[in-house]
Amino acid sequence: MHKDSSEHQPIALVLLSGGLDSMVSAAIAREQGFRLHALSIDYGQRHRRELQAARSIAKQLGAERHIELALDLRAFGGSALTDDIEVPKTGVDDTIPVTYVPARNLVFLSLTVAAAEAVGSRDIFIGVNALDYSGYPDCRPEFIASFAETARLGTKAGVEGLPFQIHAPLQHMTKADIARECDRLGLDPGWSWSCYDPTSEGMACGMCDSCRLRKKGFAESGVEDSTCYAA
Repeated sequence: MHKDSSEHQPIALVLLSGGLDSMVSAAIAREQGFRLHALSIDYGQRHRRELQAARSIAKQLGAERHIELALDLRAFGGSALTDDIEVPKTGVDDTIPVTYVPARNLVFLSLTVAAAEAVGSRDIFIGVNALDYSGYPDCRPEFIASFAETARLGTKAGVEGLPFQIHAPLQHMTKADIARECDRLGLDPGWSWSCYDPTSEGMACGMCDSCRLRKKGFAESGVEDSTCYAA
């Protein structure tokens, strides 16, 4: 599945959280012939275990460079992932949950564009999807399209006629679709980490929104998830 990583291949900047979606998105970029540069953000998240997963994924996928950038959003708070707010365990509903981190993808995509422009990349991959998800506004197709235009207007590359393409290959997939794609690409689901509230023993809680969506997707896909859940 590896492609020739010659200097003539274009570079993709992959926003790599360490979650299932970002792992599959990165593998799709590699499959499409891109050389991989990965960016992971240590934003003070409760589930920092995902950064360990991001390191593993970057290594497994042969990323030429993996940048870990510290940006402590606990200074702002306002989310169960960055503040002293309990992570909900009752399931997903139609409201935006307290696990929403204010403007997270807006901030992270801006940093990814900066990293891409610095190395001459015009292709950015992000693992957002707008079907089986927690209702975050910065995962919607209209946000991604709008951000691409903002990046065109606000960068040297963009105004000189070399705009960035924001690839969101999972945008219209269900979690079951993503689980099947993970299997098709030959990835081990256990490399990734989705849980928002790991146990003291380092297991996925199995009850937060992210765990519930992941478990549901794998169950519906028929693909085995090698993650160990506490519940």
